[in-house]
This record gives sequence, structure tokens and C-alpha cells, in this order.
Amino acid sequence: MKKYTIKNIAELAGVSKGTVDRVIHKRGKVSKKALEKVNVVLNEIDYKPNLLARSLKKTKEYHICVVLPDYKEDLFWQPCFEGIEVAISEYTSFGIFIEPFFFSPNAVNSFIEVNKKVLDLKPDAVLLAPMFYKETISIVNNYTEANIIVSKFNNQLEIENTKNFVGQNLFKSGRIAANLINIIIPKKASILILHIDEDPNNAIHMQEKEKGFKHYFKELENSNYKIRTWNSKQVDLTKKLDSIFLNTIATDVIFVTTSKAYLVAEFIKSKKLKNVKLIGYDLLDENIQYLKDNVINFLIHQNPKKQVYLGISYLVEYFLFGKEIPTKSLLPIDIITAENLETYIES
Repeated sequence: MKKYTIKNIAELAGVSKGTVDRVIHKRGKVSKKALEKVNVVLNEIDYKPNLLARSLKKTKEYHICVVLPDYKEDLFWQPCFEGIEVAISEYTSFGIFIEPFFFSPNAVNSFIEVNKKVLDLKPDAVLLAPMFYKETISIVNNYTEANIIVSKFNNQLEIENTKNFVGQNLFKSGRIAANLINIIIPKKASILILHIDEDPNNAIHMQEKEKGFKHYFKELENSNYKIRTWNSKQVDLTKKLDSIFLNTIATDVIFVTTSKAYLVAEFIKSKKLKNVKLIGYDLLDENIQYLKDNVINFLIHQNPKKQVYLGISYLVEYFLFGKEIPTKSLLPIDIITAENLETYIES
């Protein structure tokens, strides 16, 4: 049975979400015409009110801020915003105010300023994507001093004064990428680890993937792989890739540690480099297309939407029911190929 949100009902009835909320919870004034429209839809979908939400005493409304990179600048974060929207639709009736705040993904100053703005609001909790390690330490301390609970998602930083982390084991993620490479290419292959658009020195998530990747091959007996690491801004990527392949630097496989494998796939396809294997992260539309075209061999799915939704849910259950928040919630590391892709898209 489909689960309808207030937003769904409002769209079906052709009224505002506020009108639907007033009808369902029998509060405030609603015109006779609007009331009839909403009730028709409620009858058609056999809507059942959330009795648990109604039974809760609204002695306090809780404010949760989610601080994350702007998905308009980096599409990896769009599913995160969708996870926030789902949480808003489910928890608003419980007296939970969930508010997203966006910073520029490659700008440290933007990260700092947005967190200052959130700190001034004095919310009850913050769910944070800690993109910049050094700055995150002081930001978390500021929240803690203000008695604001902090949880993290996506980037597994070992920082004191945080309540929870939701995401993947990035070290193991790197090892899995290495394992895949070991399966599909010869023992003497040349491998390029490619970091795109982030400073690895201040990006722990990229460091952990690289460490796990190299650790796998270090443990591998009789391994003759040649591994090197390159960092590149997106604007310089084509020039750097040209320098690799035009100067005949042997490269059999490229491991992209971010969601931007499609940029490398575009280059591989344009240069007709049919023997170069490519592994990257995340189900962006561009990545999906190159996976279907067999230019990308594997994608590692990080499930960003679920990361955010779970992070918010833990905070909500803590505030409403006093349920203990787990220190760490590690999601499965899913390997996506052209063969199993459709099952992930459908879900």
C-alpha cells in the first residue's frame, strides 16, 4: 500500500500543504470548498492518520539543521536533499522542524560561514557533512559549547563531541575497489588513483579510500601492480589526462575516488581508449549512462539518500522517545555493474 504524505495529498486535492495539515489535524480555518476537496482525496486513498504522532504531547518543537554541500554545484548531494524532503514529510507532524543549509562543496569559507549561521540559530541538533577536516574540529566544538548535538554523515571523521556517524567504511570501500581491479586486470598492470576537485590533505574521505586501496595491494602476494596518485581540478582534468596518455604513461585502470568518474569516462570514450578500465562512485545520471555503455566497469554505491534520512531519524527518535543514538551506523558497500543496475534504479 502506498504511503501518502501531506505533500502528495495537497497535490491531488489542488490545495496547499498547510490546508491539508489543518484538515487532518482539525485545527485552524479551512474553506468549505477546500475541505471537500481534501476529504474526497482522503476517502479515495483510504488515508489513516498517524495516531502515534497525535498522541505525543507537543510540549516542545525540535529544530534539526542539516548542513551539506549544495547539490546544484555537485549532483552527488541531490539524493541527500531528497532524503531530507522525505524526513520533513514524515516528521513535521511530530513537532520536528528540519531545515537544510547548503555550502559550496569546494569552498572552505562557505563551509565556515554556513555553520556560523546555523550556530546563531541555536538548533537542538545538527546533522553535518564534514567535508573539511581541520575546520570541522573547531565547528563541532562550537556546537558542543552551545549544547547543540552534532551527528555526521558521509565522511567518517574521528572527532570528539559528535553523537553519530552514518555512512560507509571508506577504508574498506577502497579495498573493495582494489579487489575488483585485481579480478579484472593482469598482475603487472599500471593503476592510477585519481582525486578530482578536492584537496586530499583536508579531505579524510579521499584519504581513507586511497589508504584502503593501497593496503589491499600491499597485502596481496606476488603483486606487481604499479600504483600512482594524481590530484586534479575539474577544469584541468582533460589536460592532465592528455599528458598521461599522449606521453605514453602506461595506465591500465583508473580509480576515481569521487562521484566524477563520468568526466574520465567522457575522455576515455572520446579518445577511444578501449582497454582502459574505470571504477568510480555513485549513481549519478552521467555515471549510469557510461556504466550502461561499458566505459565505466564498476560503480560503488554510497546510498547518500539513506545516509541523510537515517541520520535525521536517529535524532528524531532521540528527541521524541529518548532512544539511544548508535555511535556508528555503517551502510553496505554495494557494487553496481551494468547487469544489476536496473534493480538499484527501480528501488
